Amino acid sequence: MALNTTDGARLVQQETAVGAGVQVLLLGLLGTAAGLGPAGWLTGLAFASAGWAVLSRALHRSRLRSFGAANRVTLGRAVLVGGVTALVADSFHGSPPVALFVGLTAVALVLDGVDGKVARRTGTSTPLGARFDMEVDAFLILVLSVYVATRLGPWVLLIGAMRYVFVAAARVWPWLTAPLPPSTARKTVAALQGVLLLLAGAGLLPYAAAFAVTALALGLLVWSFGRDVLWLWRTSRTAAAPVPAAREVRELVAG
Repeated sequence: MALNTTDGARLVQQETAVGAGVQVLLLGLLGTAAGLGPAGWLTGLAFASAGWAVLSRALHRSRLRSFGAANRVTLGRAVLVGGVTALVADSFHGSPPVALFVGLTAVALVLDGVDGKVARRTGTSTPLGARFDMEVDAFLILVLSVYVATRLGPWVLLIGAMRYVFVAAARVWPWLTAPLPPSTARKTVAALQGVLLLLAGAGLLPYAAAFAVTALALGLLVWSFGRDVLWLWRTSRTAAAPVPAAREVRELVAG
């Protein structure tokens, strides 16, 4: 029996609520295993509450009747990112359990390549799913950059902040909101950010090597964003150029 729109929307909202509940459960497990302090608990709960509210509102606007397998994978990643966020917040008051930090982050990074494949194979790709995936990725990079910055310096925050600066700039210059062509290089650079930041933050590399790895991540990101911004600017200039009148076109052809 097919679900009507109201029943489907209700089930979708219930799934997001389950995700928030699993987030609280993960925080409880981290509290038991790692002695998560007040900062970690408060940050983790704030992440769960804000994430549930934003996602619920987006789902309500999109009127999806089914959450979809790919979005479930992304929701699972978001729960892991919430755990990483709690550990990083707690690290300001003491050394975090590196094994837990690395494990949660590594699984979240691996799953980043899963949700897209699931969406394509099941034919359930949606603009909301793509945006959900992007926001989870961006926030994880931001959290990792905060963690690595405590060791290498505030310049590392440029990595996590760059995407949000781009979004803010798009409010001033609307031409930045134009769709970009698909790019394997862009996807590769984005995927490398998490891997390189995790490598630098795992504590396995000496300071100089961690610095070099993080600088490489920043350099690649600046190149990727710079290339995209240049393409968008050139495209906007071409689109804004006045179209010659028919007479002028004929004169140009005749000449």
